[in-house]
Amino acid sequence: MYDFLLTGEEKKLQEEVRSFVREKVPSSLIRAMDADQVKYPKEYIESLAAQNLLGLRFSKEWGGRGMKWTGEVAAIEEIGVLGSGMTCLYSLVSICGEAIHEFGTPEQKAKYLKPTLEGKLCCAEALTEPRGGSDFFGATTIAKKDGDHYILNGQKRFVVGAEGADYFLVYAKTAPEAESHKSISCFIVERDMGVEVKHVYGLLGSRGGGTGRLYFRDTKVPAKNLVGPLNGGFLVFNKMMIPERLTTAAGALGMARCCLEIATRYSHRRKAFGETIRRFEAVSFKVADSIAKLDAARSLVYVTARHVDEGFDSRRMVSEAKKTSTEMLWEVVNNSMQVMGGIGYTNVYPIERFFRDARLQMIWTGTNEIMNLLIQHEFYRETLKKESDARDVEKDAIDIEGEEEKVFE
Repeated sequence: MYDFLLTGEEKKLQEEVRSFVREKVPSSLIRAMDADQVKYPKEYIESLAAQNLLGLRFSKEWGGRGMKWTGEVAAIEEIGVLGSGMTCLYSLVSICGEAIHEFGTPEQKAKYLKPTLEGKLCCAEALTEPRGGSDFFGATTIAKKDGDHYILNGQKRFVVGAEGADYFLVYAKTAPEAESHKSISCFIVERDMGVEVKHVYGLLGSRGGGTGRLYFRDTKVPAKNLVGPLNGGFLVFNKMMIPERLTTAAGALGMARCCLEIATRYSHRRKAFGETIRRFEAVSFKVADSIAKLDAARSLVYVTARHVDEGFDSRRMVSEAKKTSTEMLWEVVNNSMQVMGGIGYTNVYPIERFFRDARLQMIWTGTNEIMNLLIQHEFYRETLKKESDARDVEKDAIDIEGEEEKVFE
């Protein structure tokens, strides 16, 4: 029902991705990833590249399709039905590629971005450190200039795609004494430059994406691999915040949609007390609540995509989209499991896998508490700085003599 928001080209893309998901991704691969039998599905990335489905927003010069965010959101919603592991690996190209496409030199784009979109190189983003997750600018990984190189020392963890990545987008302190927002730089670091990768995590869900820890021990990185300005990592991160959060929001739509459809079909067939269980309000109202929340989240995500496409400052919008969509997913998955009862808790249906996948969505790419922090900060800033031309509703209060009661200090 949201097809009217898409152009003809975007509708065609949506059907391409839907066909890819239906025909090119075997169920055996998804099961093997969830069982931790597959650590990194490189063939999945290669098959996406073969269909020219990676880096959709990037220019055709570097292998993209030059599309807008609305098209990418439609594509990622379809990818979402594969679960968060597959969705995250797909989105990494959009996230890491954003930094290179927007801030990279022509040489960096030719060496890294183009072969990434061709499926010849795999990428990963290295943000989180052992000492803190949400405290991004408190990073302790250090990069010291040494001639025409930088020497990196430190660790990153929870790096999705670590096991399969050929290069990493790494943020490191290049001006430790400066204020936090002016202390960090972004680098492209190839695995073969001396990055030690360890697979150390047993995950509740979102398995098979090669999540690991990185160690930099006097890792020598060419100065030409600096992305964006020196000490300008904030600028790069601020731009990457858009794809990080908007891809998460879009993937949650697909995950929620398929869970709700499974539960709906089940409730239409399953009988109890001589009736199909959809006839009971306790069941059908959970479906109603779920579809209303899904539609509301989808509306926000697509509006946010258009907001970004129009070039507006979208930090608040993408944070709202990520928070709303992931919390919706958690509620819809729980409702779907409740509708299905005991069978939903088993692995006879994939609801339990989506349940495990869904929990991470409210944590990664910035916890939803961090989303709240940014949302309220931006709203206060927007509200308090603008001169309102709207009606002064405060004057409509019943006690028109009550101005002296407005004491603020």
